[in-house]
Amino acid sequence: MEIKICCIQSLEEAELARAAGATAIGLVSAMPSGPGPIPDEVIAELCGAMKGLITTVLLTSETSVEGVISHVERTQPSAVQLVDRVAAGVIPALRLLQPGVQIIEVVHVSGPEALEQAKASKADVILLDSGKAGSGVLGGTGQTHDWALSAKIVAESAKPVWLAGGLTPENVAEAISAVRPAGVDVCSKLRPNGRLDPDLLAQFISAAQGHS
Repeated sequence: MEIKICCIQSLEEAELARAAGATAIGLVSAMPSGPGPIPDEVIAELCGAMKGLITTVLLTSETSVEGVISHVERTQPSAVQLVDRVAAGVIPALRLLQPGVQIIEVVHVSGPEALEQAKASKADVILLDSGKAGSGVLGGTGQTHDWALSAKIVAESAKPVWLAGGLTPENVAEAISAVRPAGVDVCSKLRPNGRLDPDLLAQFISAAQGHS
């Protein structure tokens, strides 16, 4: 079970997530919505400091080939999460110019069209979230979505599927049982005061690992 702790703010939080058993950390760049953005300079520093220790995931809202490629080159993550619909050439260009970078495509589960988008994805991993592409709401909502539809996407996808959106220490086991994802992703529910809470982090990871 992949466990991604998103909205990491500092090296201290990155180390905390790694020590607790997370397999990936999410580094949120400038976004039209959602919590936790940090400057690209900080993202680059964290990617460098955590290289080889944990998967570092750049969350980018860039949608053009030039924008996405430039963002990855500036920050040097081990994975990039495309949070909005991107131009047709983005994923092929990433594979060509950044062959070592894992590509995660977000599919916002706002209706049945999410299934077709997931099946058509050329990314390495699909991440199901609760926003809406093109709306400016691109994740970090703290809201769950239709887990039955998410389970259908998992069942029909040839790619690993991770689940995000409103996951908590209390509901992550239920979510894993219902959806059967290859990974889970959490941000806001582990930050009651804006900072990553060590106790909630430990509870979440224990619950996720126990039902993987």
